[in-house]
Formats: sequence, C-alpha cells, structure tokens
Amino acid sequence: MRQYKFILSGGGTGGHIYPAIAIANELKLRFPDAEFLFVGAKDKMEMQKVPQAGYAIKGLWIAGLQRKISLQNLMFPLKLVDSLWRSRKIIKQFNPDVVIGTGGFASGPLLKTASLMGVPTVIQEQNSYPGITNKLLSDKANAICVAYENLERFFPADKMILTGNPVRQDLIDIASKRNEAIQYFDLDANKKTLLVLGGSLGARRMNQLIEKELKNILSQNVQIIWQCGKLYYEDYKKYDSANVKVVAFIERMDFVYAAADIIISRAGASSVSELCIVGKPVIFIPSPNVAEDHQTKNAKAIVDKKGAILLKEAELDSQFGLVFEALLKDQGKQNQLSENIKQLAMPEATKQIADVIVKLIKNK
Repeated sequence: MRQYKFILSGGGTGGHIYPAIAIANELKLRFPDAEFLFVGAKDKMEMQKVPQAGYAIKGLWIAGLQRKISLQNLMFPLKLVDSLWRSRKIIKQFNPDVVIGTGGFASGPLLKTASLMGVPTVIQEQNSYPGITNKLLSDKANAICVAYENLERFFPADKMILTGNPVRQDLIDIASKRNEAIQYFDLDANKKTLLVLGGSLGARRMNQLIEKELKNILSQNVQIIWQCGKLYYEDYKKYDSANVKVVAFIERMDFVYAAADIIISRAGASSVSELCIVGKPVIFIPSPNVAEDHQTKNAKAIVDKKGAILLKEAELDSQFGLVFEALLKDQGKQNQLSENIKQLAMPEATKQIADVIVKLIKNK
C-alpha cells in the first residue's frame, strides 16, 4: 500500500481545530503509515492544540479583516500574499495527496493555492450559514462535506455531501464514565451538575450571567463546572470553590459531559453536533456577534425539533432564572429534551468524511 500524505487546515477557534484533528485521527486509523501536516495561523490556538494532539503544524502569517479601520486591515494584502507564497512552498515540499480545510483564516490561502496547483481539496463546513472563506473556495473544491441541509444557495449542489460534523469519538459512550468523571472534577454525586460552556476563548455575556445568578443557582442544591474561557479566567477564578469549578479550558470533554446533568452552551456548529451525541438537556445562548447570526440558526435547528431550549442574550436578565428553575424541577422535561436531541445526532460523521477523502484520492 502506498504511503498517503494529508494536509489539514482549520483554526482560530476550537470549532475549526477539533474537526480537523478528528478527521486526521480517523484517516490515521485507516492509514497508519500516512504522513500528516497541519497548517494554521501564527499566534492562534491551533499552534498549541495541534502539537498536543500529536501532529506537526506550520503557521502562516494571516489574520481576518477587522470590522473597523485598523493597522491590521492595512496589513491584510501583504499577509495574504505572504500566506499564498508560503502555502505554495509548503505544498511543493510536502506533496500531499489531498488538502482538507475545516475553516479559519489559514485554510483560505492554503486551499486556494492547492487547487491552483492541481491538488484535490475537500471543504468541511460546520455551520448552517457558511463562512466567507469556504464560500469563496467552494467553486474549485472537489468535495464539500456539510452538516446541514439546504445549503445549495451557498455551494454547488453536485459537490455537497451531507455528513454531519466530526466529533471526538470518546463522546460516543459517556454514560459509562459518569462515576470516573465525578471523581475527576471532585464533585458531589448527590447534587445536580450544571455545565457552562462559553467556548475556548470565553463568552463575556454568559460569564456575566453566571456571576449574577451564581447565588440563586447554588441555592437550588446545584454544583457548577464553569468554563469561562482563557480571556476571562483571571476575572472569574475568585469564584472557584467546592461547589463551583472555574476553568479556562477543558481537556477532558468526555468527562465534563459525563458529569453534567444540564448544560448551558453557545451554539457554535461543533458544540451543537457534540451536544446531540451527548444527549443532555441543553439551554442554548447563541452569540449574536457572528456572521448572519448563524449560531441562532444552528440552535433553532435543534429547538424546532423540541431538542433544546433557546434563550437570546437580550432575554437573559428577565428569563434565565425562571427557565433554569423550571427545567431543574421538571425531570420529565429533562428526559424529553435528552431523547429529542439524541435523535438528531450524526455519530458516523467523521467516518463518512474520511470515506469522501479516501474515494477522492483513490480516484486520482
């Protein structure tokens, strides 16, 4: 069997990085002798997270455009040209069989260069509303793996394959890990556990909400795992206690999901896909600060099937306390949400995406 070579690019946030790592892990299972190289944006979190997962990574000097006039925007053309040149150099040296992009700044110049050099490219789009990078790359891509239906207005219909989003395989059976998870986080097995997920960088409005509601939540015999994000950890670590575990980042997502009874989360595409597999009652608080409000669209796709509760940021002060207390007291509602969200899971997504990639390289 020949030795395949794969380049993967996805970064900026965990929502782009972890799908790329999940795809690489699946390909590695199938081709143990294959070579892998990741390409990310210098100074972004992928430069740490990818090596931690056991893969080599090279960084491009690239960043996104800011919404306001800034020096960074003036530098963008120079960074883009530099990244296109470096992408060409990387591809020439590594000579990949296929290049896979999961979104983020670096995937743009890399996949554009790959397609110009005649290297097959695969896009994996996580969201119900695609990012600008993937929309621009879609015409030249060989295949586009999507997680939502009805994306024909963004992508060529003949290139799209509905696969779902790649998720960590260790989330498939979390029920068996509950006791170990309770010990890992030093929790009380007799209390309900609320898990708060604001994303790897954190979510200011969610952190403000938990700070405001902390006393009320704890008074209902609830303990909290509060992932406040690395940007806000210094502000909120003072609340860490026996009943409040304040963390910047969670390494063992399988344990944290296993320990949770109720989850409050942003509605990034990867998080939504994971939560469908985890099957716990969820209150989604979508970020309003994303393109085309796609987090609300992601959440609504679940809420419309009665699989979760949706609270907009503007409703938090008036509604959160009532909604949380009602859910906490209603075990029947919790069970219903769990069952309904599980029905929407696509646990085979990573394998299906790998199937698409393998078919592409075998047909070269």
